[in-house]
Amino acid sequence: MAIAVLAMLAAVSFLPVLLTPIPAMVDYPNHLARMYILSQSGTADANPHYEVAWAFYPNLGMDLLVPQMARLISVESATRLFLLLSQLLVVSGALLLEWVRKGRVQLAGFAALAFLYCLPFSWGFVNFEFGLGLALWGIAVYLMLAEGPWPARFVANLIFVAALYVAHFFSLGIYGATLGLFELSRIRQRQVAYPVAAARLGALALPALAMLAIMHVAAGSVGSEGTSWFLGFKPVWPLRIMNGYNLTTAAATGLALAIGVFVAARRGVLRLEPSGIWLAFGFALLYFVIPSKLFGTSFVDLRVIPAAALILPAFCSLSLPSRAWRMAALAGISGIILLNLAVVLSVWLPYRADYAAIIASFQKIDRGSRILVGSADDHGDPPFADLTSYPMYYAPTLAVHYAGAFVPNLFTEVGKQPVRPREALRKISIPYGGPVPAGLLAAIATGQPPADVPPFVRTWYRDFDYLYVLGSPAANPLPERLELLETSQRFALYRIRRKP
Repeated sequence: MAIAVLAMLAAVSFLPVLLTPIPAMVDYPNHLARMYILSQSGTADANPHYEVAWAFYPNLGMDLLVPQMARLISVESATRLFLLLSQLLVVSGALLLEWVRKGRVQLAGFAALAFLYCLPFSWGFVNFEFGLGLALWGIAVYLMLAEGPWPARFVANLIFVAALYVAHFFSLGIYGATLGLFELSRIRQRQVAYPVAAARLGALALPALAMLAIMHVAAGSVGSEGTSWFLGFKPVWPLRIMNGYNLTTAAATGLALAIGVFVAARRGVLRLEPSGIWLAFGFALLYFVIPSKLFGTSFVDLRVIPAAALILPAFCSLSLPSRAWRMAALAGISGIILLNLAVVLSVWLPYRADYAAIIASFQKIDRGSRILVGSADDHGDPPFADLTSYPMYYAPTLAVHYAGAFVPNLFTEVGKQPVRPREALRKISIPYGGPVPAGLLAAIATGQPPADVPPFVRTWYRDFDYLYVLGSPAANPLPERLELLETSQRFALYRIRRKP
């Protein structure tokens, strides 16, 4: 019965991606815009404001695969297919890992579906999701070969390290940390001698070290510099991780899952095997010691949580004493999965009209224009007061395709994306950042800029042709500077009247 329930939940869980042309994930439109640039590079339709610059750095999963897929289908469909493939990798990888460890499927499938729309995934960290799914497959294959000949294990590790390096650097870290902790646990359990364990750990690390050396010579960095800890969020993220759109739902489902695990452990029906204990402590330590922002990449620490949730079930044993226990467990985990899924659908389905509206508005923009993106309200990034507004933050970047435009907050960070603004536009480009508060833009235009105004907007009224203001409909913030062209429930489009 559990397998039938799992199959039905899996079928329903993939529906959001199948029903929405552009999934309502904050980073997704930005990634889609970059896929258009990569797919059209070197053609007559290429965007004149950007250039493609490849180098040997990580986080290129979709950048390498989607343009090739787009030779057969549309760029929009290829990008969505990549997201669906990432979800399938996550679910199948978790199932395979549990099957390799236990010889049966029991917990991992439900855990994968419960976290399928967790915060990192629902915010559009697509390369990370793809890489984590690939890491799960790599861990499973390594454990399958753990007692076999070392050459087979070394070759498999080499292949997965290379693939994970290209897909997403942090996923490679999860892969290495998991297998390293597993090998250390074998020493503790006296399953291998110290020299053998040292050789196995060295063989694990060697391909990764080689990749890092090549990267240092060829590209020189992984993203940008910058490390921030945000320690105050460490206790909070576990209560926000389950859902990227509704904090109440995230807290309720997270607490329900935690209480269920705690009760099962106290009753002795859920146990971690010795290797699982090592992994659990290792993931907990990694979560607390890793910065929240590393190499310019945000929310690094919270990505450890879904990784742990997908890996640890393979190292657990569950023995429910009766049918009543089994039915209660199935009902509980199904409720968590379906509640999160209902929230996702309630956000994604209405956004079909919102994204269609902003794409239609691009017809009112002269091709080749420069477009600035502002926000009516400064609720922060992320806007925890209303996370359902978050998927709109980067929607204007799609103008790089539909209007051949320049948008300053298209993802173009050196060491992470292979797209660059052309030299003449780099001074008004920001490789990573959300909308500019309309209040700040008004202060600049009226000659009252704050001392710490970002360089790319200091003369925005001269440098840009159009302004999108995201948020609920509001009065024109600068009638003498801005001419309203289009308005909707989530944005307003203005033409900027340029003045010296």
